[in-house]
Amino acid sequence: MNTIKKLGFSLLVFSLLSIRSNAQGKPIELASPDGSIKVSISLADKIYYSISGNDQVLLDKNHLALILNDGTLGENPKLLSSKKSTVAEELKPYVSLKFSTVKNNYNKLLLTFKGNYTVEFRAFDDGISYRFSTGKKGEIEVVNEDFSINFPGNYLLHQQPNGSFKTAYEEMYAHIESSGWKQTDKMADLPFLIDTKNQYKILISESDLSDYPAMFLKSTGSNGAGAVFPKAPIEFGPDGDRSQKIIRTADYIAKTTGTRAFPWRYFVITKDDRQILENTMTLKLAAKSEIADPSWIKPGQASWEWWNDAAPYGPDVNFVSGYNLETYKYYIDFAAKYGVEYIVMDEGWANSTTDPYTPNPKVDVKELIRYGKEKNVGVILWLTWLTVHNNMDLFSTFREWGVKGVKIDFMDRSDQWMVNYYENVIKEAAKNKLFVDFHGSFKPAGLEYKYPNLLSYEGVRGLEQMGNCPPDNSIYLPFMRNAVGPMDFTPGAMINLQPDVYRSERPNAAGMGTRVAQLAMYVLFESGIQMLADNPTLYYRNPDCTEFITAVPTTWDETRALAATVGELAVVAKRKGAKWFVGGITNGSEGVREPELNFDFLEKGKTYTMTFFEDGINAGRQAMDYRKKTMQVKSGDKLKIKMVRNGGWAAVIE
Repeated sequence: MNTIKKLGFSLLVFSLLSIRSNAQGKPIELASPDGSIKVSISLADKIYYSISGNDQVLLDKNHLALILNDGTLGENPKLLSSKKSTVAEELKPYVSLKFSTVKNNYNKLLLTFKGNYTVEFRAFDDGISYRFSTGKKGEIEVVNEDFSINFPGNYLLHQQPNGSFKTAYEEMYAHIESSGWKQTDKMADLPFLIDTKNQYKILISESDLSDYPAMFLKSTGSNGAGAVFPKAPIEFGPDGDRSQKIIRTADYIAKTTGTRAFPWRYFVITKDDRQILENTMTLKLAAKSEIADPSWIKPGQASWEWWNDAAPYGPDVNFVSGYNLETYKYYIDFAAKYGVEYIVMDEGWANSTTDPYTPNPKVDVKELIRYGKEKNVGVILWLTWLTVHNNMDLFSTFREWGVKGVKIDFMDRSDQWMVNYYENVIKEAAKNKLFVDFHGSFKPAGLEYKYPNLLSYEGVRGLEQMGNCPPDNSIYLPFMRNAVGPMDFTPGAMINLQPDVYRSERPNAAGMGTRVAQLAMYVLFESGIQMLADNPTLYYRNPDCTEFITAVPTTWDETRALAATVGELAVVAKRKGAKWFVGGITNGSEGVREPELNFDFLEKGKTYTMTFFEDGINAGRQAMDYRKKTMQVKSGDKLKIKMVRNGGWAAVIE
């Protein structure tokens, strides 16, 4: 090569290196369709990104990486290409907890790196998400994942702290200043809600969780948070009739196929607390449904005997009540009278918790299934997860019996093995046309859209905790736990007490807060299977409340958040067909809250009849006090409603 050619070649190489260097150093920006939310990605020793809202930096110098046993994806990244695109589509979830049609509009950035991996960012008008994808041969071991975020200011963190990866996700929420969250403090599970104290709220969670452990967050000790994950269990031992003891774990969090997409990490970002209640981010990032024809899946309500200890009483009960045939027939008769689709038969229907094939002779499950079919009421059977694991053929047996669904309990883990267990179970249930309600479970993370026969998850400090379920904790549920997916809170208490005078024990179980708050939860709280937790005897004695509860749908065409302040109050209106329902609850602050509702969601030119329940004048002390009223409303009308401490407001508009 002559001198001129050598010089030209050298200049070309230098130019290419300069282009690469500039590409590596210059931030790449992605904005939401409306331009309000942006993510800025910088490539250096790591993949860094910052998130801003209206040019205000909300999370800064965050970084991400996937640590494999043979190297770290995201360390000294070498960008091969970046591609932007725009997506506008409509999603129609079969179990529509908020909307029957969801607009999924976003701008997308796909970054392809040397080393056979990509990172995809999506920017929505209400948030940001990202995920890793790999194109490796064979299996890979994921040793850890770096999800690190930094708070530019002293933020308020709403979180559910956990001292262990063995958790039912039922701990009380904690509310901590980010500057005071220490590295030695407990980790927090998802969802995780951040108040920037400067208009914005940020809700963090994950979607499309499959063959991978659930993510937890832990303080970095320097005003930030980083991900922690349970290690993959590889050896188990006995631990009673409903669990296993993990004896040994691997040095990785997941062993998985090398060519795959990993879970989405997402941030719902908003200046309006109402938008958290309307968000559908888990759905928008979930895998598409694997069930070609889901028409056999029937969401609905269920009468549940455990909370009230199967103890109906009174002049119409001419049998000894308990977990027996006569009592369950009474529950079926109650369900049939009010159009409730199911009854739940909790622990005790089988001869033992480990044998799902031999019913308790006092109960006679097959006769109850026959009787329920005659009355158009389906039967749901409770099981421990370990019994299901040891008897996966029970789904085909239950289908032969005519069982409609199963309630599976006590998983209390979210490592890779257990996440896979959830998916294996729901697939097997789908093959046999059974739906599932997971209790003792982690939060929803998209599996409920991949398999819509997964109607609900517990993973919440719900009504079964009775005296440990204060309204001051429950008020956060619409903004956190229920904001990421279905939640089996089990509402419906007909004995209602304010927290300062609360005393309760089964069979006379009671709920904290007002009667109207319990009614409102059926509208506000989302679940594909919604329990009527209390005694049919009490529902019969309160027919106006029972008629309202049993008229509330479990799936919806449209949701409008009318008033919302995190930790204080939440009011939503939901439409099914031509009928609207409204439900709102508030916290324990003294005095009366009077949010103003705007009825602009109603169709213009029509006059509607609104029947509503409001806290009675004495409900701040006697929580069972309420008033039922009727009035005419039309689009554009405004109404100040009243809610006492730990109170509620509920209405039907038709």
